[in-house]
Amino acid sequence: MFKDFIANANFEDTGFSYTLSLINGKYKMVILYCLMEFKVVRYNELKRYIKSISHKTLSNSLKELEKDQLIIRKEYPQIPPKVEYSLSEKGQSLMEILDQLCVWGENHRDSSK
Repeated sequence: MFKDFIANANFEDTGFSYTLSLINGKYKMVILYCLMEFKVVRYNELKRYIKSISHKTLSNSLKELEKDQLIIRKEYPQIPPKVEYSLSEKGQSLMEILDQLCVWGENHRDSSK
């Protein structure tokens, strides 16, 4: 009976799958943490904080996070253009979960060596 449930389950329709889809990728959680720590951050500041990220990856990740309503992009009409990023309410609500992932990792990191 349990095997039938597993066989018929649709993982893509779960809240777990949805959450993972929002934070998938190597840098999205790092970007979210930068925004949590520094509140409002400009593009070049993010690039400096995350040294190993390429411009293309940073740009794509920011676009996806904005599309998923986890961050807010504010553009100022000036020359040169000024764009700032910050966490949205939805993004802020995700931080408690990400913090728990970090706590778990810290508690288990040394035991895997």
